[in-house]
Amino acid sequence: MNMTMDMMKGAMSMSDMPMKGMDMSMMEECLEALSACMQACVMCADADAGEGMGRCAAMCANCADMCDAMMRMMLRMNGWDMAVMMSMMESTMAMCRACSAECMMHADMSEHCRMCAMACDQAAMALDKMMGAMKAMMPAM
Repeated sequence: MNMTMDMMKGAMSMSDMPMKGMDMSMMEECLEALSACMQACVMCADADAGEGMGRCAAMCANCADMCDAMMRMMLRMNGWDMAVMMSMMESTMAMCRACSAECMMHADMSEHCRMCAMACDQAAMALDKMMGAMKAMMPAM
């Protein structure tokens, strides 16, 4: 994703963005964590389904979908509505944490669940970091 993000950074005019001065490296880090989480969740959901772990499979599938939607929203910077973005980030973070907790219940007997939980935790941390930076940039109301 690095080459793609580098090209996008050069092509996009930050002066028209809702969050002028956004740390693009932080955004890239968040996108990469979300992508890794989505991929881990898809693989874990597939493995869980084959092992008869329906709840874990469903949690992972939902988390993958939310991470994908979050990434798509982040990449549409000209369409950002800060209240909506913050709400979606909070919801995605909550889903990542819930998925991690579910996967951790199986982590001692399932390597894919352990890896998925770690990816979910990383995504939640990256979202939290980005939200903190965004809140600091927002005007006080």
